[in-house]
Amino acid sequence: MTIPRPDRTGASHRLAALAETALGGPLPVRLRTWDGTEAGPADGPTVVVRSRRALRRLLWQPGELGLAQAYVTGEIDVDGDLAEGLRTLWSAARERNLNTPGLTLADRVRAAGTAARLGAVGPPPAPPASQARLRGALHTKSRDRAAISHHYDLSNAFYQLLLDETMAYSCGYWASDDAKFTAADAQRAKLELICRKLGLVPGARLLDIGCGWGSLTLYAADRYKAQVTAVTLAAEQAAYVREQVRERGLADRVEVVCQDYRDIVGGGYDAVTTIEMGEHVGDAEYPAFAGTLHRMVRPTGRVLVQQMSRGSTAPGGGAFIEAYIAPDMHMRPMGETVDLLETAGLEVRSVESLREHYVRTVAAWHRTLEERWADVVGLVGEETARVWRLYLVGGGLAFEERRMGVDQILAVRPSAAGQSGVPATPTDWYTGLDQL
Repeated sequence: MTIPRPDRTGASHRLAALAETALGGPLPVRLRTWDGTEAGPADGPTVVVRSRRALRRLLWQPGELGLAQAYVTGEIDVDGDLAEGLRTLWSAARERNLNTPGLTLADRVRAAGTAARLGAVGPPPAPPASQARLRGALHTKSRDRAAISHHYDLSNAFYQLLLDETMAYSCGYWASDDAKFTAADAQRAKLELICRKLGLVPGARLLDIGCGWGSLTLYAADRYKAQVTAVTLAAEQAAYVREQVRERGLADRVEVVCQDYRDIVGGGYDAVTTIEMGEHVGDAEYPAFAGTLHRMVRPTGRVLVQQMSRGSTAPGGGAFIEAYIAPDMHMRPMGETVDLLETAGLEVRSVESLREHYVRTVAAWHRTLEERWADVVGLVGEETARVWRLYLVGGGLAFEERRMGVDQILAVRPSAAGQSGVPATPTDWYTGLDQL
């Protein structure tokens, strides 16, 4: 009996050979192509290449951005668990010390030959409609406004669908492992923890820079009776917070300002917060931003920065994040942020890592996305829904695998005599956070 030899002429086998050359080893996932053929290991996730256009896109844009473009357009998909597929690919990349493929001229000629044989040669496909298109010099006020609008002005209805009732779009604080402790509970615990670290009291003046949909602003004004100035660049967010202020009867305690942080005037605040906004400031601009935090707060007043971080070998947000989610963002190691705050004249009193908390927070958002998938697609379209699926799955893994972090940094502007106004041994920050 003669056993038939496997067909090595199918598109999957040709692409697998090309990929193994670029990767420098065996393909870590199974590959299925538009002609129905498959190659690669039988177990584990399967990457499905649905069209020749995906190959053409990767020839013109090799690496993370090309793969992301092909995924959000549906030209490439993962059959099975997307997280497991990404985990497998990143694991292989770490083991082989891979980065974005550095294709030589010979590699490109070979790839072009394979593409020609597969009928995939042609001009570069247009970027997906969901990809950001910004103009102007980096971190000008107009460009920053457009970058923020790209993500945060998607629509309030979308964020109301994705987030819990607190509308907090930042890392929660999972103060309990009880199954009844929800994502909303984690957000309330985070808001309470921030207010305690700031030492808010009735009448305290709080400046909330990058207020989002007002979760902290509203919490501090309602629960702590603080006088809050909420600042955001996103028009949709400002409109939402103003409506919430009106509905909750907080107009005498909250002012909502839609402007750039560089245009904030005044000062003398008892406390200043910036919750996951510093990533949008930019690398060269961060020293001036830290100076603004110092200038806005009174002596012995407190500043709380909650901010994402990334290792020194991979600053920024990554090609996908910067093209689709947060254009022009910059993340740095947490220690560098601490140094910048201290250089601006602030004294850092406490640093708390929330990395594991973000794994659980992102997982909750992702569950909602999948459970409400049809609603999401109906609201923003299939392509944008796929952008968010890739964003949440990839982001969750980045925190899980310590490629990204997030920290709460509490600082103070010391008085002329060097006093901080912060208790030397705070004892009441964490009590009862699981019972709010």
